[in-house]
Amino acid sequence: MVRDKLDTMGPVDYMCIEFPRGSVTGAGLPLLLDLVDRRVIRVLDLLFVRKSPDGTVVVLDGRELETSGLGAFHGAASGLIGEDDLREAGTILEPGAAAALLVYENLWAAPLAQQLRHAGAQMVAGGRIPIQELLAALDAAEAPIPSGR
Repeated sequence: MVRDKLDTMGPVDYMCIEFPRGSVTGAGLPLLLDLVDRRVIRVLDLLFVRKSPDGTVVVLDGRELETSGLGAFHGAASGLIGEDDLREAGTILEPGAAAALLVYENLWAAPLAQQLRHAGAQMVAGGRIPIQELLAALDAAEAPIPSGR
């Protein structure tokens, strides 16, 4: 039964979105809710964490989420985000920062993914290019080429 459900799923991605100390707000919440409502994505797991000054990562509880406006996603948990993910977040977050760890299915791509799987294809690599890297690459491509003299 579970295998049948997995066969119809779209690609699953994850994100870690860092919020500097004191900047956690629900500003992006309406856009995330819109993606869910329009069935572009399905949130599989969402966890809000904070990195303490001593480097430990703690999960934010419902009271903290409600005061930040992010309570709409409190309890959206499939168990896909584990202790190893919290440790990884601890290595990349700045002390005092908070983060949203998000695992989501790309519903828009489910029919394509299913058809490709039925044809015997499989995704062998994937990734995401952070906007900062994309901008740097574009800047480098537009830079004048130094002359050989």
